[in-house]
Amino acid sequence: MSLMSETDNKSKVVACEGREEYSRAAVIDANLAVLLWIALGTDACYFFNHVVAWVFLGVALLLVFVVLRRLVCTNCYYYGKRCAAGWGKLSALMFKQGDIEKFNDSIGIKLAPVIYGSLTVVPLVLGTIATIQHFSVLKVIVLVALLLVGFYSGTISRKRTCAQCKMRCCCKGSAVKESGKGEMKKEIEP
Repeated sequence: MSLMSETDNKSKVVACEGREEYSRAAVIDANLAVLLWIALGTDACYFFNHVVAWVFLGVALLLVFVVLRRLVCTNCYYYGKRCAAGWGKLSALMFKQGDIEKFNDSIGIKLAPVIYGSLTVVPLVLGTIATIQHFSVLKVIVLVALLLVGFYSGTISRKRTCAQCKMRCCCKGSAVKESGKGEMKKEIEP
């Protein structure tokens, strides 16, 4: 059974079977993981320079919790609903609903991998430089933890949540392989 979301009088976007909403516990876990990821990145940047760390923290929070919510979540099926991270509800509090038909063409879909990748790469590079300059076990522990959280978030957690998402059959960023992925499916009413 597929879910249909009416977009106008004549066409409907068809989403995959999946969770209508995610549990509060899942949302809390997802947000704690993102905050841990950002905190570890901030710590790694702090080893390099405390001003750089504050800039990284502010930019990371702004990009993850505001900019991507505007660019991606406003066009998602889960807008106004509790998705795996609860960001559909967050985006509904800040922005008006977009158009699900524009989901895959939004700049946010293209920027998301760059932004999330930067949460690991930028602090990893800066933390590695700081570790080479002045070695400490704490720096190595933070960098290893950052790699582990970044890897978990980008692979294991992403595949698990994408597998249950109603947008996985049409989302170009889905970590789950589906036929027709990346194309919005439509049903035309007679």
